Amino acid sequence: MQSHKLASIEQETAGHAEIILHTARTLVEPLATLIPGECEVVLHDLRLLPNSIVAVAGNLTGRAVGGSATDLLLRASATGNYSTTLGYIGKHSDGRELRSSTIIFRDIAGNAIAALCINSDTHDWRILAELARSMMPAERTGSPEAVGAGEPEEFLGDVEEVAQHVLKNAINSVGVPINLFQKSHKLAVIQALKERGFFTLKESVEKAAQELGVTRFTIYNYLNELEQKQA
Repeated sequence: MQSHKLASIEQETAGHAEIILHTARTLVEPLATLIPGECEVVLHDLRLLPNSIVAVAGNLTGRAVGGSATDLLLRASATGNYSTTLGYIGKHSDGRELRSSTIIFRDIAGNAIAALCINSDTHDWRILAELARSMMPAERTGSPEAVGAGEPEEFLGDVEEVAQHVLKNAINSVGVPINLFQKSHKLAVIQALKERGFFTLKESVEKAAQELGVTRFTIYNYLNELEQKQA
């Protein structure tokens, strides 16, 4: 009886998740049409990470259905800390600044199911802002305040690019040249990679081992050591 009840709850939750995705999918095209300027609306099915894109409207970052999640979503998947975030700064692979918002949809059990991401190119708006500022001498100095805080979300082409980006940032965060790395530095890199969701990616252990000049087994040992410290 109990197992039948659990199965029924699981079916209801799965059905609710599909309704959420269907509803969110219907919003992608209309939102892209309504938002002024060059923009893009992307829907991620968080159950399919890392290749989680299931719908796209707009071609701002060149991504398509079946494409990779961003580093921000991978980091959230590693911690389970998904949250709706509005008006933060993103960064195009060519260096352009984007204004981004991520809306998280959850099922009746509270599980994060989908992420609806809206990205707008701020370049033209920056030009207009500068033009308006030039007409007001008292406010000409300074630059517009960045929206959001922390590391900008990176919009890259595929999983391989995301992996290389996350790996590079984790190594750079240690602040020591890689040829001078001691074990403590390598552990710090592995911790940073773990927090960024790097090890959810295909062949991530091999990539980390090659970059750090160690074996795959050493990477697994580092991960086990970090797990024991956190226990």
